[in-house]
Amino acid sequence: MQAEKKIARTVGLLFFITMMQGMIDAYTVAPLLNTPLANIGSNEIWIFIGAFCILLMSIGVVFIAIFLYPILARYNKFVALTYVSFRVMECLLLITGVVVYLLLIALSREYFIEGSPDSSYFQAISNLAIEARYGFYHVAMFILAIASLMLCYLFYQTKLIPRSISILGLVGYALLLLSAPLDLLGIIDTTAAGGILYAPGAIFELILLPIWLITKGFNLTEKRVYDT
Repeated sequence: MQAEKKIARTVGLLFFITMMQGMIDAYTVAPLLNTPLANIGSNEIWIFIGAFCILLMSIGVVFIAIFLYPILARYNKFVALTYVSFRVMECLLLITGVVVYLLLIALSREYFIEGSPDSSYFQAISNLAIEARYGFYHVAMFILAIASLMLCYLFYQTKLIPRSISILGLVGYALLLLSAPLDLLGIIDTTAAGGILYAPGAIFELILLPIWLITKGFNLTEKRVYDT
């Protein structure tokens, strides 16, 4: 039982940490990408911070799935394995953000070394890299949403956490599943008003789930819902 409590606390802490890393990048670093390439150099330290945050978040989401696996596998091995697999895919997609941030820093330095010979050329590469970064990010969020809907549904079935928290998670990830393709298609902008779609999921990952897991842990029983 002590081992399960430690797992619950670790998972709760990881959910909080990864969510905070994502918010730091989204609200303090990502907005800098909208500035001209010439201004990236003056914000190098923040771009490095963003890359570090994304790296930590990418690693953290995998460890969430790894720590959850033995708990989830008691009830549904398919969901447990799928959750791990999808979060690894999410990690790989998110890490492209680290690569793009480092590329922007390199482009900015080269831009000044060359004395800005053709600013449109450098800016075009920069814009393309940023677009790719956001594209991969939304694909990662789509994958996260699918895996997390399965997770929250299993939580709801097994009552590993209160059903009210599970329902909020289901709502949050359903909205995330919807927001990713809508943003990619240009129908909404999740960096502006469309970001409201992230609110339920943020409350779930940043507040309710971590607090419950850290203070209460999982409500483990001997019942197996699905043994696949």
